[in-house]
Amino acid sequence: MKTRLILPLAILAVVGVSAGVVATRPGADLAAEFRLRLAELRPGPEGAPLTEADVARLPEPVRRWLNRSGALGRPPVTMVHTVFEATLYNAPGRPGMSGIAHQVDVLDPPRRLFFMTTRMNGLPVAVLHDYTPEWAGMRVRAARAFNVVDRWGADFARIETVTFLNDLSVFAPSALAGPGFEWTPVDDRSAQVAYTVGPNIVTATLFFDETGDLVDFASDDRADISAGGEPQRMRWTTPLSDYREIAGRRVPGRGEAVWHREDGPFVYGEFTIRDMAFNRLLEVER
Repeated sequence: MKTRLILPLAILAVVGVSAGVVATRPGADLAAEFRLRLAELRPGPEGAPLTEADVARLPEPVRRWLNRSGALGRPPVTMVHTVFEATLYNAPGRPGMSGIAHQVDVLDPPRRLFFMTTRMNGLPVAVLHDYTPEWAGMRVRAARAFNVVDRWGADFARIETVTFLNDLSVFAPSALAGPGFEWTPVDDRSAQVAYTVGPNIVTATLFFDETGDLVDFASDDRADISAGGEPQRMRWTTPLSDYREIAGRRVPGRGEAVWHREDGPFVYGEFTIRDMAFNRLLEVER
């Protein structure tokens, strides 16, 4: 769940000069860029169904999650396309920015796209993330004209590797039995994982409830990136709830993204699943 978004008021004031002549649909031009990147993605070839033997080395709560999620007995997921109704917050107590968000995860080769359109101060704003293990970044465009944030690099790729690990844990748990995941048992409701992909190694702890559902994910390897500022590394969690079945797979219907700051937890993102597809792409509105 996603990077905190802050748009400098000075830039928005400049953008506001042209607000009367921009299109009313948020982020239309950056949406075209998202569709071009999306067209590059393909699901991987179908593998053999995941068996009990494949997951035998995993800690018990992780094995339960793979079974409960519907991963066992099916070929591993190679692509997930999730559509959210999302709300992002700039600061505690401030009004949120709501909109539709698309998130696409591809396992081999690893790739993640995230795209959201919203409005801030009446202006259309679009957010695009693109991740590979070697190179990643984000672009935030206001009023279809100004890149308020345009940050890319290998350092961002390491930060976004945590996000990719979170996506796999929640929406494609069959991946957790694959190479690159080193597990450490904690207790009957949690387990730690070190995930290696490309040049990155990140760690996280997964938490489960008494039924076996994944209910939280915590990592200290992610960083809050404010526009124009330096990354601030801090604990990041994604509480999950409202489980449901989609295409025969058990997924959380709601999630939050939380920074654990010195002054207390800050829920900066709220996400409700609107649609999902496994091993294929959903249609994107033009």
